[in-house]
Amino acid sequence: QQKSEKSRNYYVGVSPLSSPSTQEAWLANGTPGEMSSPASTSSLFNRLQLDDDLEDGRDPFAITDTRDLFVTVDDPKKHVSTMETYITYRVSTKTTRIEFDLPQYSIRRRYQDFDWLRIKLEDSQPTHLVPPLPEKFVMKGVVDRFSEDFVETRMKALDKFLKRVADHPVLSFNPHLNAFLTAKDLNKRQGLALLTKVGESVKHVAGGYKLRARPAEFSAMGEYLETFSQKLGNIDRIAQRILKEQSEYLTELREYGTVYSSWAECEEELQRPLEGTAGCVATCCRALEDQSESMNQDFLPVLREYVLYIESMKNVLRKRDQTQAEYEGRLEAAVLRRQEERTPIPAEVEKCQDKVECFNADLKADWERWQSNKRHDFKQLLTGMADKNVSYYEKCQAAWESLITLLQDRQTEDKSNETN
Repeated sequence: QQKSEKSRNYYVGVSPLSSPSTQEAWLANGTPGEMSSPASTSSLFNRLQLDDDLEDGRDPFAITDTRDLFVTVDDPKKHVSTMETYITYRVSTKTTRIEFDLPQYSIRRRYQDFDWLRIKLEDSQPTHLVPPLPEKFVMKGVVDRFSEDFVETRMKALDKFLKRVADHPVLSFNPHLNAFLTAKDLNKRQGLALLTKVGESVKHVAGGYKLRARPAEFSAMGEYLETFSQKLGNIDRIAQRILKEQSEYLTELREYGTVYSSWAECEEELQRPLEGTAGCVATCCRALEDQSESMNQDFLPVLREYVLYIESMKNVLRKRDQTQAEYEGRLEAAVLRRQEERTPIPAEVEKCQDKVECFNADLKADWERWQSNKRHDFKQLLTGMADKNVSYYEKCQAAWESLITLLQDRQTEDKSNETN
């Protein structure tokens, strides 16, 4: 009877998740706050926190020493056969969980195995945010997918993906993850047909019903994701331009140093200062190479990961909307039947309501966890970028200061020779 009352309340516009006694406004950074109306997109985005700690001094989603599942992806190897060429990675696991037969495992997996795992996690845990994988396809002629740099970047991304899954309080107990970490051969076809049918049935039920409106907290999430996506897109475009300009500048700088080196061979009296200038230019070239490599290997991959993360979060929000639409459609039909036939609210409606509530709870928890990871990742990203820039300019400054010392010593030596 209580559930039926909740169903009627939901239908007339009173959400069981947002009653006056329990209503909370969930901010974009995952922190609940008391608000009478949802905050604007700009104000939500401006609340991005770069500190690791929340207001109470602790981050409830921070990784602690109580973990009992540790995974690592490393040791990429190239395999060449008559049919195909591919890369495999070593996946090492250490655990004390009783679900595992052994405390340690070491198996090799290729990219398509990771892709299989992610699909299985999304299908079997639709209410949770599954971390993204790096893109499978690379534009031909732009990046060699078997190059050392590309393989290293992909290995780091796969390692991060698996660590995020292993640290998740629900996804880490998924049986598909267990199989991925332990089985020598994955049975990739098992269960796909059933899960596809279940997903299609939900779409069919909700397909003919238009969702009334997202609850304010989930609308705020969607607005935040749009704004965050725009910001990341702008930063990525500017970073790409900077990298292009740095590459062009580096080409000119190398030619610049070569000119001083060839000049030094023709001027015996200026040989030392000219060689010193060429050495300074060479040092600046190496420093700029290191800075550009850091942006390519460390900065841009994080931006791209969060662009993919945004798409994953939008996908979960769409699934939540489908679940809500299914519930609203069934509830509306049940209310009409009750008015005509005076029958009680069917049990299937109550089950749909429970699904909506579970979906909302899981999504909120994953949203907070994602925000916590984002704060940590971007703090590291920006700190690392600052350190790399400081290091670059310090190396250049030290090189040119050494040239000044060389020229001063040369001037002192010339004066001494004149006096003698």
